[in-house]
Amino acid sequence: MGIEIGGFLGLILLIIEVYAFVRIVQSRASTGAKVLWIVGILVLPVLGLIVWLLAGPKG
Repeated sequence: MGIEIGGFLGLILLIIEVYAFVRIVQSRASTGAKVLWIVGILVLPVLGLIVWLLAGPKG
């Protein structure tokens, strides 16, 4: 049962990350800022997403 729940949570995390990447690329932030946000989310997936939701590029 643990593997099934972990796989489901991993799938949800992947979907949220793809959504974040699309929003980052579509934002008006500079290219450098976009790269830093994407790298931050890739290196620290959960923490990076939380920080992005709170302080990420808007628009």
